[in-house]
Parts: sequence; structure tokens; C-alpha cells
Amino acid sequence: MIAARLVCVTRRFWPLVGGAERFMGEFAVEAQRQGRSTRLLTARWEPSWPSTLTYRDVPVIRLRQLKARFIGTLVYMAALRRWLRRYQSSYDLVFVSLLKHDAVAAHWAVKSRRPLVLIAEGSGSTGDCAWQEQAVLGRWIRRICYRADAVIAPSREIQEELLQAGYPPKKIHYLPHGVKIPPERTPERRHQARQSLAALHPRFHLQPDEELAVFVGRLHPGKGLRELVEAWRLVVQRRPTVRLWLVGEGPMETELHRQIDTAGLHSRVVLAGSFDDVGEILQAADLFVFPSHREGMSLALLEAMAAGLPIVATDIPGNRALVQSGESALLVPVESPRDLAEAVIHIAENRELAQRLAQRARSVAVTQFSLEETVRRHLELFDDIYTQFMKNRQVR
Repeated sequence: MIAARLVCVTRRFWPLVGGAERFMGEFAVEAQRQGRSTRLLTARWEPSWPSTLTYRDVPVIRLRQLKARFIGTLVYMAALRRWLRRYQSSYDLVFVSLLKHDAVAAHWAVKSRRPLVLIAEGSGSTGDCAWQEQAVLGRWIRRICYRADAVIAPSREIQEELLQAGYPPKKIHYLPHGVKIPPERTPERRHQARQSLAALHPRFHLQPDEELAVFVGRLHPGKGLRELVEAWRLVVQRRPTVRLWLVGEGPMETELHRQIDTAGLHSRVVLAGSFDDVGEILQAADLFVFPSHREGMSLALLEAMAAGLPIVATDIPGNRALVQSGESALLVPVESPRDLAEAVIHIAENRELAQRLAQRARSVAVTQFSLEETVRRHLELFDDIYTQFMKNRQVR
């Protein structure tokens, strides 16, 4: 039996985009391309936002939420539960991002009426398992999440954390994220991408001799951005034509503005804002920098690999699951601006090394982490779960 009609749930969604949100959006689009009917439920974070929209042919429904933190969460949970109950006959399976409040509301709504699949995100102190251990009501939420029909672990590290947290082993499924595979980078595509971005805003204008490094992700303390800006002060001393764009949004934006100005880097480091699709930015870039302290499986890193960019990243388990130091990236110690700067300079000064690292990283992404294959494996799991669910229902 096929779970033909899917509802994807992610509390944060465009224009509030991080790795988890981008994956859920890409998943919904690709699942629809592969013949499934998909809808996406999210929160309406601003009253001025429309309550419905279409995201690349996928209907998006924004549910009521208030700005007050605790009350806003309760209002959103109630709205999510109400929608899932009201439209229960219109979907076969619910797919929820994060093991948090959304999962609880979805469980309350569907219970034994529809299968529920959760996907865990993040690892270590910033991951879902740590959140459930530390948050108010976190352990209670964890007990509710135990009851889902399946929990997807995008990385081996997350899989191990779920086991340690007591999730039933038979319900845990290791399924890595995947990304769209763009055309191979060429000087012509790089030039065209830079022209397109410069037309968007003057701050994106680059001189012909300027090299561009990019970071993509949430502007969050755990992403290592303080160290990255400090490293850039060292980079420009040796490579004054290298610029850095920080692509994303998050709570560190004001602090980073201040740090950039204090270091005199306002002409070298740009807070680029949030983009729905970072493909053009990656085509315009020469290097990808990813100094995160902890990661599960980073969608941003996968996208950089697929784009064929040389990569400098931190030596953490989540990154090592995707790239190998000296073979497909240069990995440096966490929270070490000097090592970060040296690695960036080393790649900038060694084109042969940069090309070799980029080619190997792209090859890994193409053969192991394509979005098409990733979504196919997810849908195969969903069909198995739906088939078993319907059999059990007939027995009852």
C-alpha cells in the first residue's frame, strides 16, 4: 500500500530557514515530484503573513501562533491539533520535523487514526535529545514521542543519542538527508551567479579579482561564528581580496554586526540575510566555511559538497560523517580562529588542492546523498509503515 497523501509539519519555515526547515521544504517538493500529494503545515510567526501560500507547487498552511513565548506555543499546538483532526480524511501519514511540541500536538491529533513519523535534528547540546532532557516538560514530550510509528535519525550520532534516550530500537531508522545536485561549477556559471546577486543589492557586488567564502546556516552561538569573524581578521591580513558572506538569520545578528564593525571588517564580511535557495550563492563562491561546534547531519555542508566547493569545516563527528580531512575537506579544531584562518589561506593559495578537495566532495554528494534517492528511501519507509498500520487497523 502507498502513503499517497502526506502532511509535513515544521513549526519554522520560509522565510525563517535553517537546515531542518530547508530539508522539509525540499522533501515536500521532491515527494510531490515523485507522485505523492504533499502539504506543509507551519506556524504563522507574524500577523501580517498570509495564512496560505504555495511553495514551489506545494500548498503551505500557516497556523495561528501568538508572539508570547509560552502562550504562543500552546496556541500553535492547539491549531495544529485542530487542523490535523479536521482534515484527517485528506491525508495518509504525518511527517513531523523535530521531537518537540509539534510532535506532541500531532500525536494527540492522530493517535491510532493515522501513522506518525518524526525526524530528529541536531546532536549534542543543540540536538533534540538534549532539548528533551533539559527543557521544561522535555521528558514528558519524550515519552509522547516514543509512541510515534517511526523516528528518523539523519546521522549515526543522532541514531546513537536516540537509543541512549530510550527510544525503541525497532522504531529508529537511519536515513541521511539529501540535497539537489546542481550543474558542475564553471567560470561562466560563477560569473553569471555573481552578476545576478550584484543586481539584487549593492552589498553583493564583487570585484573580478575578489574571492568569496560563504557560510550558510543559522546565526546561532553554536555555529562558531564568533571564531569565524575573528579568523577573518587574520585571513585579510594575508589575503585582502577574500570576502566572507554569512548567509542566514538568527539571534546573533546584532552581535555579529558589532563584532564585524569593531574588527574593521565591514568591507570584508557581509551579513547576507536569509535565502530560500542558496544555489546561486554557492555557484558564486570559491570556498565554503563551516565552523560549527556540533552538528547532526548538516544540510548546508551537503549542499556545499554537491556544489563542488572546497570546504573548511570543524573536526566534529557530524562533519566527519560527510567529509574526510585532506581528502574532501580541511578539518580544523573547534573554537580555533587561528587554525580556521590558516586552513582558509592554505586553500586560497593552493588551487590544485582546492580543486581536488572540491571534486572529491562533490563525488561523495552525488553518489551517496542525492535528494532524489533520499526522498525515495523515505517514501519506501512511509509505505511500509502505512501498509503495516492499515493491516493492524483491519485486525482491530
